[in-house]
Amino acid sequence: MQNTHPVKKQIRAEINGPIGYLIIDRPERKNALSFDMWKEVARIVREFGANRDLRVVILRGAGDLPFCSGADISEFETVRANAEGARAYEDANVVAFDAIAACPLPTIAMIRSFCMGGGMGLAAACDLRIASESAEFAIPPGKLGLAYPPSAIQYIVAAIGPSNAKDLLYTARRLKAPEAEKLGFINRLVAEDALEKEVQEIAATIAANAPLSLKAGKLAINFAAGYEFANDKNAVKEAADRCFDSADYREGRSAFLGKRKAQFKGE
Repeated sequence: MQNTHPVKKQIRAEINGPIGYLIIDRPERKNALSFDMWKEVARIVREFGANRDLRVVILRGAGDLPFCSGADISEFETVRANAEGARAYEDANVVAFDAIAACPLPTIAMIRSFCMGGGMGLAAACDLRIASESAEFAIPPGKLGLAYPPSAIQYIVAAIGPSNAKDLLYTARRLKAPEAEKLGFINRLVAEDALEKEVQEIAATIAANAPLSLKAGKLAINFAAGYEFANDKNAVKEAADRCFDSADYREGRSAFLGKRKAQFKGE
């Protein structure tokens, strides 16, 4: 039976082989996220991370919709009308960002059109950001009288550095895709009609590599980046040690010596 819950229609999970898709589908709000949608992001990403059959997660807008235009402004006079509500909303944002950044699977933001405010936070929490030429970015709290918490801003700073983050935060200006690429926020900038193919090819390449190696690498990079949730050095070492004791490591050596493509199972 099809689930008709409105939030789950506006933000949904789809799986195709080794790839999990988190799809934002709210055209009437240009893919702005409501409070309930933010909570759904965290839930879906955690489920993907626990799925042993998945290798990569892609965050995207449905069809040709924008990636995400940020938080739903219409909720400012309801859910965020006072300090208590605003903090609860902010906490839901942070939980979503942290769930993406801490996901054991590689994550890719597939960005077209608007990637604003909280949408830019979602993209920054992803491991890779692939954007089309139509992409636009902004961090607008200065125009709204808001403040972003350090645990949310850390992902922007990690992507573009503190000085560039201050520029965007202080001015609240819009950033076109070529400048975002120059600043390092975008890993790859492609033509509009090439975005889908480019992201699929990158995801397929990642999915073919050893899952335990990817997990160990992500843990090590997050630790090196100084993320608060990734401060367990022993966990990083254990993940690396597990690679050396794995069947995938034996398969990798055998495939290299046999000049064939390795078939990794994450074991």
